[in-house]
Amino acid sequence: MAKKKAPQEGAKRVNAPNVMGLRAAVLEQPITETLETNFMPYAMSVIMSRAIPEIDGFKPSHRKLLYTMYKMGLLTGGRTKSANIVGQTMKLNPHGDAAIYDTMVRLSKGYGALLHPFVDSKGNFGKVYSRDMAWAAPRYTEAKLAPIAAEFFRDIDQDTVDFVDNYDNTMKEPVLLPTTYPNILVSANQGIAVGMASQFCGFNLGEVCDTTIAYLKDPDCDLRETLLAPDFPTGGEIVRDERALEEVYRTGRGSIKLRAKYRYIKGENLIEIYEIPYTTSTEAILDKVAELIKAGRAKEIADMRDETDLNGLKLTIDLKRGADPDKLMAKLFKTTTLQDSLACNFNVLIAGTPRVLGVRDILGEWCAWRTESVRRRTHFALEKKKDKLHLLKGLRRILLDIDKAIKIVRETEEEDQVVPNLMIGFGIDQIQAEFVAEIRLRNLNKQYILKRIGEEEALRGEIEDLEDILQDPRRVKKILIAELREVKKKYAVPRRTEIVYSHEVAEYDESEEIGDYPVHIFLSREGYFKKIQPASLRMAADQKYKEGDGLRQTFQTTNRAEVMFFTDRRQVYKARLSDFDDAKASVLGDYLPAKLGMDPEERVVFLHLPGEDYGGHLIFFFANGKAARVEASAYKTTSNRRKLTGAYSDKSPLVSILFLREEMEVALYSTEPRALVCSTALLAPKATRSTQGVQVMTMKPKYALAEVRPLAETGIVDIPRYRCRSLPAAGAILRASDGEEKQLDLL
Repeated sequence: MAKKKAPQEGAKRVNAPNVMGLRAAVLEQPITETLETNFMPYAMSVIMSRAIPEIDGFKPSHRKLLYTMYKMGLLTGGRTKSANIVGQTMKLNPHGDAAIYDTMVRLSKGYGALLHPFVDSKGNFGKVYSRDMAWAAPRYTEAKLAPIAAEFFRDIDQDTVDFVDNYDNTMKEPVLLPTTYPNILVSANQGIAVGMASQFCGFNLGEVCDTTIAYLKDPDCDLRETLLAPDFPTGGEIVRDERALEEVYRTGRGSIKLRAKYRYIKGENLIEIYEIPYTTSTEAILDKVAELIKAGRAKEIADMRDETDLNGLKLTIDLKRGADPDKLMAKLFKTTTLQDSLACNFNVLIAGTPRVLGVRDILGEWCAWRTESVRRRTHFALEKKKDKLHLLKGLRRILLDIDKAIKIVRETEEEDQVVPNLMIGFGIDQIQAEFVAEIRLRNLNKQYILKRIGEEEALRGEIEDLEDILQDPRRVKKILIAELREVKKKYAVPRRTEIVYSHEVAEYDESEEIGDYPVHIFLSREGYFKKIQPASLRMAADQKYKEGDGLRQTFQTTNRAEVMFFTDRRQVYKARLSDFDDAKASVLGDYLPAKLGMDPEERVVFLHLPGEDYGGHLIFFFANGKAARVEASAYKTTSNRRKLTGAYSDKSPLVSILFLREEMEVALYSTEPRALVCSTALLAPKATRSTQGVQVMTMKPKYALAEVRPLAETGIVDIPRYRCRSLPAAGAILRASDGEEKQLDLL
């Protein structure tokens, strides 16, 4: 019978509700203790052992896979089935075979996600630029290590890095791989941990090597002189913004703008897109263009199709007669992912601590780590040569009297006494005696021994040289520079992503294609919206509404104006009037809940034209008698957001919304009925949209605010009776003579 676990300290036992006649004991645990004992170990495991790369540029899954392939002899041998590699990797990586194979796919030459792939693949490994192209199963594909992987394992057997036990203590694996160049900056890497993430863009290998050499010579060098901009395997163009690039290099955070490459085939009147941004896919581009065509915003396009084949990526756009290809591409760059941004977040593990570093700091950390690796390698070689020199010193003693050595061995009766007798006879230690005892009989000649002793002088020179390297940081720096130059000479390739400057890029101005002409807009109480040109309105001014519906608001403006629709669900929907088709007075118009994609049973309660400056104030009146004055600029957004939530307070039902350019007097009516006249100058603006506001009209418990109108639109005659000088106020009982509305001319 299993032994019951004792309750944790700080926890208490309570009785759970009776279920089916049984009463169970439930252990209550403080949330802080739960987080500390359960969540934090998981979070740390994800950060340290899964999602964030280390200074060698690898995550643990990458490192385990590549080291397994190295131990399988796949650096120099032929390819083997991917399934075989996956199976062997499971000895180091305790995950499913699918996860390991996915890792190998993303490191492969066939997939194309890296500027310098680590896996030389054969078979279908999918494509990084395709969302739907699936790679073949591991039993169908083959792989080996790419030649550049030799730079990760060159000195791995010379104590350059630490080794630890694998998850079941049956094997050893490296903590890091001793990369001879800053792979962390060359290989693109992305990871999402718990509470943090990492996003590295790739840089050109030649530029990284040159920049690292320049940094080793002068840590204050200008990085932008040698590290021109990120480079991506999918090519395309990068828009070099000096300020944004400097921000990324300095802080490790920022955004980089990428564009597709295209060519216009004049004879066939079509555009071929042959390189796309690294951050998107062909399917995402095609889907977005299809949306534009369906919405009538890409009328220049007759057809668009994917013609990608074995020769590479190609998206073809057939143009209609008279279409301008450059203007169309400027529009597509603006409205699709043919132009996209990559958010950089250079989060890397340094000595087990996640840190967001700029490029200069990363180079500093890598140089320090690589310097230590070279020093460890040098010390390893030094110890080996010292051991060899020690053996040769013992051999020199034997040279003095070879016959004596032979005599000692021959006259020793027991085998285990040979080494002790040699030690006594020649005054050498056990290691030297073991070496002498293992010399073969054919080598017990003067020539062999003199030849070996002749190596002693050269060995002493090598030892002195290695000791000098350990004592002189400048020599270590020269070794690093020589290795970087060698890597550049072997593996550097020209940039794939072309650099264009921001001032050379023509930005698309959508307003140029939108006609700017006067319009009248009408919003009905049921949520129908119409945009009518003045000429059409003069021909037929009588508006058509559904039975029981009528006019809520009307304005005169222009076709390019922005419009905001406030709803009863505390949401604001933003649109351009150009998004609506011109209508006639004889039609109902667009039904806004359907047009704007509102929530079920959501309805429009107010229309506002913010203008270019978003000036003025909006005043929200609530049933509890409170009013909130909010600046219209609080609804301004830098992005093209079409929906804002939390437009106003939800503490009491909304009664009315008024837009205010200048201070005015307003009349508030309660259900008692009472009326109150006050100036909007008594209401101070609030900073947040969801503010509850201030009390304006005090209410008895069973009454509520019913209506609010500008004083000029009311029928109040005896204004002083209802006017107040300070807030809040109860108002006065409404007289019948003051209850009539003034008739207004809406046009």
